[in-house]
Amino acid sequence: MALTLTSPAFKHDEKIPAKYTCDGDRALSPPLAWSGAPEGTKSFVLIMDDPDIPEIFKQSRGIEAFDHWVLYNIPPQARGISEGGTTGTPGTNSAGATRYTGPCPPPEYEPREHRYIFTLYALHDVLHFDSPPTKQQVLAVLTPFLIAKTELVGRYARK
Repeated sequence: MALTLTSPAFKHDEKIPAKYTCDGDRALSPPLAWSGAPEGTKSFVLIMDDPDIPEIFKQSRGIEAFDHWVLYNIPPQARGISEGGTTGTPGTNSAGATRYTGPCPPPEYEPREHRYIFTLYALHDVLHFDSPPTKQQVLAVLTPFLIAKTELVGRYARK
């Protein structure tokens, strides 16, 4: 069975409900569920990012995506995250926070609708950092431990 990531709040490649965005409660994360953890999984990593940020932000910040959520060392027995919940150890998102920051695509730039990619990684070890890592720091060290990964894409455009 393959590793899968779903949400009871939205289907793959469909709209994320406004309640999980800056048009609702920007700190309220959607519920997520996963199954098919490969044998030997010792931890999971979950990253949510937005690759559709405007070019002006990519250039001014020197980033390719806005990282909304970084969690690592999620216990291997975990099978999801409840609405507004968290698990594992938080990393630092692009806003400099160690928590979920909901979608908030700026309506004055195209594309108005952005993709929000939730990526779940199954690892055969845990990760070690001295301080909350960024997405780039997590990705830089997880490759040797990677067993499987899967994605869930949600979309959102401001009202």
